[in-house]
Amino acid sequence: MLKKRPSKKAIRRVKTRITGSKRVQIHVHEFVGSTKLAEKGQDRHNHRFAGVTGQAIRVGRSHVHEIDLERTDSVDHFHELKKIRTGPAIPVGKGKHVHFVTGQTTLNDGHVHQFNFATLIQSPLIKEKS
Repeated sequence: MLKKRPSKKAIRRVKTRITGSKRVQIHVHEFVGSTKLAEKGQDRHNHRFAGVTGQAIRVGRSHVHEIDLERTDSVDHFHELKKIRTGPAIPVGKGKHVHFVTGQTTLNDGHVHQFNFATLIQSPLIKEKS
């Protein structure tokens, strides 16, 4: 299923607070994951990755995040996660949520990898406002 990309104007409207000339992160999620196996025989392998999503992008009554990761770990090559969008927020209780992510890495060394993972909860040590 193809997901419609947000317009540049919509991305600029993302909730960002500016303090002086310094931008402050308002709402992002950490993520860690592993790709699914690719190739056959002795070349069969996967990759691991970690990072932080982009700021929230409002979509209807929820929001999504964009992931743009330059490198997975390296076996003898690496892959990128480019312009990947999370799914909408999934409530997990106490005002917190996660996002499900599914996609495919960039092509390198003649193959791609599929992946599925969930982001970590946002601001795990900060209590949500009531």
